[in-house]
Amino acid sequence: MLFAFICTDKPDGLPIRKAHRPEHLAYLKGLGQALKFAGPFTAEDGETMNGSLVVIEADSLAAARGIASADPFAKAGLFASVDIRPWLWSLGKPEEKA
Repeated sequence: MLFAFICTDKPDGLPIRKAHRPEHLAYLKGLGQALKFAGPFTAEDGETMNGSLVVIEADSLAAARGIASADPFAKAGLFASVDIRPWLWSLGKPEEKA
């Protein structure tokens, strides 16, 4: 089952994000095939990162919560909120683009 993590940074979170970004990216890459896609939300300038969208495959909501809580950004206290929601990928799957 797929789960979307919709993460919103704390208002003063940019320094935390920058400091822990390499660890965060390594963690996500380490998820292997479980990671479907991920990237930062930005301010209207299109550059200033202020949140994250991560879509993973996990066996259960509990497993997805475990993955989210182990993220270095979460451990560093970056997020004001994390919403974890089951998600159905209906359109634009990579196998559809061939």
